[in-house]
Amino acid sequence: MNAPAQIDCTTTEWTCFEVTIEDHVAHIRLKRPEAMNTMVRAFWNELPAIVNEINSKALARCIVISSTGKHFCAGMDLAVFGGGGSTSDAASQDRHVNAEAMRFHVKVLQDSFSCLDEARMPVIAAIQGGCVGGAVDMTSACDIRYCTADAFFVIQEINIGMTADVGTFPRLCKLIPEGWVRELAYTGRRLPAHRAREIGLVNEVFDTHEQVVDHALATAREIASKAPLAVTGSKVMINYARDHTIKDALDYIAVWQTAMFSGPHMAEAFKARAEKRDANFPDLAPLRGEM
Repeated sequence: MNAPAQIDCTTTEWTCFEVTIEDHVAHIRLKRPEAMNTMVRAFWNELPAIVNEINSKALARCIVISSTGKHFCAGMDLAVFGGGGSTSDAASQDRHVNAEAMRFHVKVLQDSFSCLDEARMPVIAAIQGGCVGGAVDMTSACDIRYCTADAFFVIQEINIGMTADVGTFPRLCKLIPEGWVRELAYTGRRLPAHRAREIGLVNEVFDTHEQVVDHALATAREIASKAPLAVTGSKVMINYARDHTIKDALDYIAVWQTAMFSGPHMAEAFKARAEKRDANFPDLAPLRGEM
């Protein structure tokens, strides 16, 4: 989860993203609206570099991902499936050897979105228009999703003759009823915003792009006002409960609290409320990048 120390995500000129950090909130914006924010090669390297730097250096307490233009993201750029180092290139004459290398490549793509799930701070997606293919993989790795009334979600992979492989099924099956996952996966139909809200894929639907981004940022600022240790503990426990039995999750939260229960943080929360002021909590500590 550690980015190279020399990267500064807010000053680096990214191909696919703009990054700002304000009020303890990192705002990552897809910035290629003329290409419907498709996921070109640079996308897959830039997103984890940005998120991992924010995470490892504790640069923010919450992350918002939004986009520009008519559509949030049209998914994988078709050029990525072409030659020149793509998933279709053969490195060996042995197809079994190539298959092993392909498995590793897919896992690298998966990690580009898993960093959102594994980040210590919550990640909120503000979605407008089309959220297609790989964009479903990406947003399903976020903690919270909001969208506009004109938004729609498509498991596009079935429409181009492949099985979605970057995170759609493992995550969607935890977010929405399995029957909906199957219908969307087998048919490639669009899931409209109102239905996405009904089945729990998104929390709220807004009329305009501006409104959904404003709400996402407002929610992020509210999260950022809470004790960061308590927020990251909540995320860790929610993710752990998702992936384990109730008994295991109960045991893990007991162990977590034994080590990280913070009386001083609670005292500051009570004192700030009594004094009608914002609480002053310490940020998470930066992670050590090397020994």
